[in-house]
Amino acid sequence: MAQRTPARTPHDWWRSAVIYQVYVRSFADGDGDGTGDLAGVRARLPYLAELGVDALWFSPWYQSPMKDGGYDVADYRAIDPAFGTLAEAEKVIAEARELGIRTIVDIVPNHVSDQHPWWRAALTGGPERELFHFRAGRGDHGELPPNDWKSEFGGPAWTRLPDGDWYLHLFAPEQPDLNWAHPAVRQEHEDILRFWFERGVAGVRIDSAALLAKDPRLPDFVEGRDPHPYVDRDELHDVYRSWRGVADEYGGVFVGEVWLPDSERFARYLRPDELHTAFNFSFLACPWDARRLRTSIDETLAEHAPVGAPATWVLCNHDVTRTVTRYGREDTGFDFATKVFGTPTDLALGTRRARAAALLSLALPGAVYVYQGEELGLPEADIPRDRIEDPMHFRSGGTDPGRDGCRVPLPWVAEAPYAGFGSREEPWLPQPAHWPAYAAGLQAEDPGSMLSLYREAIRIRRTTPGFGDGALTWLPSADGVLAFARTEGLVCMVNLAETPAELHGDSRLLLSSGPLDDHGRLPQDTAAWLLI
Repeated sequence: MAQRTPARTPHDWWRSAVIYQVYVRSFADGDGDGTGDLAGVRARLPYLAELGVDALWFSPWYQSPMKDGGYDVADYRAIDPAFGTLAEAEKVIAEARELGIRTIVDIVPNHVSDQHPWWRAALTGGPERELFHFRAGRGDHGELPPNDWKSEFGGPAWTRLPDGDWYLHLFAPEQPDLNWAHPAVRQEHEDILRFWFERGVAGVRIDSAALLAKDPRLPDFVEGRDPHPYVDRDELHDVYRSWRGVADEYGGVFVGEVWLPDSERFARYLRPDELHTAFNFSFLACPWDARRLRTSIDETLAEHAPVGAPATWVLCNHDVTRTVTRYGREDTGFDFATKVFGTPTDLALGTRRARAAALLSLALPGAVYVYQGEELGLPEADIPRDRIEDPMHFRSGGTDPGRDGCRVPLPWVAEAPYAGFGSREEPWLPQPAHWPAYAAGLQAEDPGSMLSLYREAIRIRRTTPGFGDGALTWLPSADGVLAFARTEGLVCMVNLAETPAELHGDSRLLLSSGPLDDHGRLPQDTAAWLLI
């Protein structure tokens, strides 16, 4: 199997790690049935080792009816049969660890699937009913929802059952919310954490981490009301302090999906006795604009500083438009509410910017997350309407294209059927006709490819003192140019201006996202790492 240089700081690896997100269903198909699986992951572990990543974050691989891409979990202690078995998951964890790659699993604590045993028992009127949020409706005959809360996927957050009662689901109706005021819910999740830590996982990513607790009165939503009835409630912190105790037993780490505009309240989740890290959505959502990027970086570092937690940097994940496409659009920001079909995209422009953004993110202090396919420079795929599976599309009445465009199966071998994804039949989502041109096999042989850029950048980051966790100092630069120093004489420059930029000082070029011009200057939409 592939070998690589060991990490510099094994005890606090998570503070400066490069973590690769695996969406199993679309990564690699080992049994040829059109769906990615753990056999496909195992076969591609050498590729991931050569890429140089420190850990793999697996989107949910648990038993699920897949009404929301696996985020509707029916059994946390079983692997979905489409992906393999628990024994195969244990082999993935062990074989990855042999290559120096840790494993992070995804926990979805806010809700379960409507196929979960607890929910099935609750529908029969058993004591499990207390584990969810059931309420009588309003109106003369209970025909109206108990309150006016809206689902994250659109429409009401309540569904009425044949017995007349309503139940709460902040996401799809097939995902009933758990009642986190019940001790059995807390105990079950701590047991689940232990189950996976005992199988060798190094960490846990917490989905929708700020949504678990609800105001027991379930009041109508009032804009600006504090506290919010279901976002960032104070009682959540007791949950995560208890979880931290479990993680500390095993040396495990947490990363939370925490979307909060208030930096002070965000930082509370990262106190030393709660979560280790949290995702940085400000940077992901930032348009390709020097001023706004610098503001996002400064604010991110400032909000982490009081609690001593490392920042995280991510350009894309399984929920958002791919970086190449986002940066190739006139409006380069990202907004869930404004996604539309067929937005014009300049892929050449988006690719240049995505290459520069890769070097920017990998040079910043903290940990970096790379979504599968970003290292190949994949654009967002246009999914035919009759093949879309994402519930966001259907709950929007068909106006939102949903998230399937960033979940299309990866291309591995250009000349193979379905670009080497491994299927004997068409994959679960159709690949665009131009997908073979992005195949990993082709890019591995091209020193100018996106894959080669990522491999070299991660290698330099791993082997050169001064990268990873630590401090950042901004350097004087022209308008539209980001320039900052790390330690050990390292400098990162990113030129977002229309005119070429002179390289900083008397420096040696370590790596650039594109060629310098004939005068040795940094062209527009290009980044460089320098050693002074």
